Amino acid sequence: MSKKIDVRADRIMRALLRAGDISVQELVEQIGTSAPSIRRDLARLEKRGLVLRTHGGATLVEQLLYEPFRHDTSFQARELRMADEKRRIGLAASELIAEKETIGLTAGTTTTQIGRSLRHRRGISVITNALNIGMELCNQPAIKTTLTGGSLAWAWTFALAGQPALNTLRDVYLDKAFLSVTGFDLERGVTTLETEEATVSLAMLRQAKEVIVVADSSKIGHVSPALICPISAIHVLVTDSAVPADLVKALKAKGIKVVIA
Repeated sequence: MSKKIDVRADRIMRALLRAGDISVQELVEQIGTSAPSIRRDLARLEKRGLVLRTHGGATLVEQLLYEPFRHDTSFQARELRMADEKRRIGLAASELIAEKETIGLTAGTTTTQIGRSLRHRRGISVITNALNIGMELCNQPAIKTTLTGGSLAWAWTFALAGQPALNTLRDVYLDKAFLSVTGFDLERGVTTLETEEATVSLAMLRQAKEVIVVADSSKIGHVSPALICPISAIHVLVTDSAVPADLVKALKAKGIKVVIA
């Protein structure tokens, strides 16, 4: 495949990751090429298992993987809450990842968006305790994916926890760890709902050169029951444009980079 086609395919995937679904005409306008070329690109991406062609456009294939869960109201609530912001955050966070890096992704809806944003990439190793992230990446041979092992600690979770997960993480070193959290507070630190989940997140960040929290603005200022780490343990926060300006200023004063998606 030519470099020109690769670049075009990358731009198509980025557009889809931002929007969820898109028309051929929209892609023609955004990318500046002909409709037949776009249709051929979409056919190639479909063969790679990255998109599903629709009448007049395409959609991401990942939505179909979760069909068995669609009737569960708690799953639907998690998926729909701040969905646009999470897509943008996931895409922005994925752009921090370079080829040949080994990264860690904790379980969560926002880290799932990071994994989703990597499916068309090459030469990246992913270690995760999230069953669904492993499922989304499993048919992409250019991404090496390792699941930690462990047990499912509560109902309707994709998160593996327990000693097997901790044992896996103890024996690896990561270039970057991406944490999906439910609370981010300057004083109380980075938090989540379950102690078992916090323990796995802490084990992952201890093995990483760089720790990146991905959290939409609804998590900012919120404190959940289980502490993962103090704010001083992280290097980057990726969030959305509704984050308070005074918090951004305070984080930068502490040497923490803030990426607004």
